[in-house]
Amino acid sequence: MSRREYPDSPVVGVGAVVIRDGKVLLVERGVHPNKGIWAIPGGSLKLGETLQEGAEREILEETGITIKAGDPFYSFDFFERDDNGRIRFHYVIVDMKGDYISGDVRGADDALSARWITPEELNDLPVSNNTLKILKSMQFIP
Repeated sequence: MSRREYPDSPVVGVGAVVIRDGKVLLVERGVHPNKGIWAIPGGSLKLGETLQEGAEREILEETGITIKAGDPFYSFDFFERDDNGRIRFHYVIVDMKGDYISGDVRGADDALSARWITPEELNDLPVSNNTLKILKSMQFIP
């Protein structure tokens, strides 16, 4: 089994950007890395899942929302080193655009909370740099 912390190889992470009524679905992360930071919902891809299946499962687990995930549109590496320079986390993240299908937002699983957020509200929250880059690439924020 692949370990997330101090892994032997990179872990594939999947997520989905879901925008509805001018708001983006974000979660406040409940675990490291980036605990307490708002980000696009997602998690680790499971063996045998497609990227889309993984993203749909993770969004449902973390937010209670059912989505239909599209094709990958954004990917990036995420590294975090400890004080000794060892790699504590290494993810290769693949994000899809997701279409809202149904459900009411609630934070669950690895998310402390989840909610629909306007572009203006992003200024008042601790948001991950990668989430801001993705939202800028989509022209959700300037």
